[in-house]
Amino acid sequence: MPAEPLFKPGLQDVVALETTISFLDTESERILIKGFDLIELSHEVGYVEMIHLLLNETLPDSTQTENVNQRLRDANGIPEEVWSILSLLPKATHPMDAQRTALSVLSGFDQDLNDRSVETNVHRAYQLLAQLPELTANSYHLLKGKQRIRSDKSLSYSANFLYLLTGKVPSKLEERIFDLSLLLYSEHELPNSTFAARVIASTLSDMYGALTGAVSSLKGQLHGGANEAVMNLLLEVGSPERFVELLREKLMNKEKIMGFGHRVYAKKMDPRALIMKRALMDLSEHQGDDRFLRMCEAGESFMEKEKGLYPNLDYYAAPVYYMLDIPIALYTPIFFCSRTAGLAAHVIEQHNHNRLFRPRVHYTGTPYSSI
Repeated sequence: MPAEPLFKPGLQDVVALETTISFLDTESERILIKGFDLIELSHEVGYVEMIHLLLNETLPDSTQTENVNQRLRDANGIPEEVWSILSLLPKATHPMDAQRTALSVLSGFDQDLNDRSVETNVHRAYQLLAQLPELTANSYHLLKGKQRIRSDKSLSYSANFLYLLTGKVPSKLEERIFDLSLLLYSEHELPNSTFAARVIASTLSDMYGALTGAVSSLKGQLHGGANEAVMNLLLEVGSPERFVELLREKLMNKEKIMGFGHRVYAKKMDPRALIMKRALMDLSEHQGDDRFLRMCEAGESFMEKEKGLYPNLDYYAAPVYYMLDIPIALYTPIFFCSRTAGLAAHVIEQHNHNRLFRPRVHYTGTPYSSI
């Protein structure tokens, strides 16, 4: 009898590939992106600089940063045919399904679709990064029966994205905080959606196919959607005391509480959550409204004491997005938009150093018997 294969449910702690892109260094409590600490980067650079780092291997100087901004401004617009297709979707369509459909349709307008070269894939990534904010925001507006909002190219990338989402030009503080959220969501090693993208890319499928698979993965409630769930809980209770009471009830009923815990960080706090918590403090002070901050802090303290669980990024990103007037249904689609920079880098790396993923199984069915 052959030896039974090593079996790890959910592939937990299984090393599936080698990468130069990122690493969750839990021992040193660092999130490494191309050799840089993400938390340190969050104090020094913005999302546009992160795009350059992920797609061009280095942090940009001021000239290169402006070149990235120009590439994003000059990217092709959305073909009208895409809007026509999106306008036909049922009004009950989930925004992530609309996002997935738009991505898939866009592939038909790529005249170099079968070119997997690094240069073309990088160009393709910039195109998608430029198109996705408008696609994501306006597909939602169409589903709500509203008019599309046109991009304002006089605004920065993040300010324009926020403008497309809300219809309002953001303040400098709002722009900075939203940009920070995009940077923190931009890349995170090998979660399910990134793994899905790399598995698809390993067949030499195109970037659109790989990213469409990533959207499908991120839609699942065990991966994306935590920020939406957190916000709905906060709105349901309205006070720190009631929030703690609700969390206690959920623990007693053995329900999963979204916004806490992480497969990799386990018993440590997601370092990105602390950065977003500080952003919530700034926004609360600016708006003179700290009700969500007080609720979140009460929930954080309770969960640490009762279960030894700590907030992840989604926990504090949720009230930040709400206070920026972003519709709750768009929280996870925004997550995908920001993660596109990292996903594109992974697809490019997979295409450049490819090996088809083809794992085996641990068979637990009926043993063989002769007929």
